[in-house]
Amino acid sequence: MTEKIIIGIDPGTNIMGYGVISVKDKKMSLLCIDELILHKLDSHALKLKKIFERTLAIIDAYHPDELAIEEPFYAKNVQSMLKLGRAQGVAMAAGLLREIPIAEYLPKKVKMAITGNGNASKEQVAGMLKNLLNIKEFPTKYLDATDGLALAVCHFLNTRHGISDGSKKSYSNWNAFVKNNPKRIEK
Repeated sequence: MTEKIIIGIDPGTNIMGYGVISVKDKKMSLLCIDELILHKLDSHALKLKKIFERTLAIIDAYHPDELAIEEPFYAKNVQSMLKLGRAQGVAMAAGLLREIPIAEYLPKKVKMAITGNGNASKEQVAGMLKNLLNIKEFPTKYLDATDGLALAVCHFLNTRHGISDGSKKSYSNWNAFVKNNPKRIEK
């Protein structure tokens, strides 16, 4: 019997949601679901530091095999998109530092994998996660935590079924990230 540990992270500069699942014999079980509350911190740099530190702490506590993170999506507010990209970047950097393979998923792909509807609400995703993981109640009131958990479950469902349609980006180290993202690297 082999076990795989997957971390899912929904990066954010106000709340970072995350979930950790264990997969044994193709059965998922919840190991952790929580959020990092950041909105009380004034400094954006301090928020990024906290995201990096918490991501490292989760990795060191659970020793994951893989990390799934929300892929940046285009928004009307450029400042918000920039801050979200930075939050995602520091979480990815923590994973890459520990040499954890990383996969990115768009929110619609996650919703589709969990509920079968790419336009599902956060509440619908949370409800379906309860059913999939046989959980009565989540220990958190924030839906960012269930979004993080949904990323981990989505990653398992995609890799379990061998789906590789180009909708998922994966990186196993810095070199792979740089090779696949030349425009995101400043020379």
